[in-house]
Amino acid sequence: LFLLSIDEGIAGYRDDSLETVKRNQAQYDLPLKILSYQDLYGWSMDSIVSHIGKKGNCTFCGVFRRQALDRGASLLEADKIVTGHNADDIAETVLLNLLRGDVPRLQRCTQISTGMDGNLPRSKPFKHAYEKEIVMYAHFKKLDYFSTECIYSPNAYRGFAREFLKDLERADPTTVLNIIRSGEMVSARESF
Repeated sequence: LFLLSIDEGIAGYRDDSLETVKRNQAQYDLPLKILSYQDLYGWSMDSIVSHIGKKGNCTFCGVFRRQALDRGASLLEADKIVTGHNADDIAETVLLNLLRGDVPRLQRCTQISTGMDGNLPRSKPFKHAYEKEIVMYAHFKKLDYFSTECIYSPNAYRGFAREFLKDLERADPTTVLNIIRSGEMVSARESF
């Protein structure tokens, strides 16, 4: 088991979470590898946003982050990547793929495990756990954790999807899991 953290180079956001990961390394006596966009690609997300503006940066960051995780896992000779994606993240992704009309991604985004037939499978064990449940658990168990939103996400398309999802959830608390289930049904229909 390894800890792998990606430093996107977002001042005032990633700094605190990296300190938390470093404390986790000591607390759990696990090896830690930190890779930065600056080291991997020669620029940070802050520099990317300064060039492209505050729209579309989640798309860039997501692609770079997945590639950085793959590179880090390869350096560590890992045989699986396990991420902290939770139900809220997955429901947001279902909404985004639906709004973009991206059926192939819509069919894949709810899978708890992907890439099982490839070299580096990925797993999302918190798929059915709400973000607030995870934060409350960590708080009550007095675990050292970090929970904050990226400073760029409110202006990004994902930020609007997140706000829309929260509005729906106020009206019906089962909205997040219902959206995930709907995404699963799209995926299931394709397999027939």
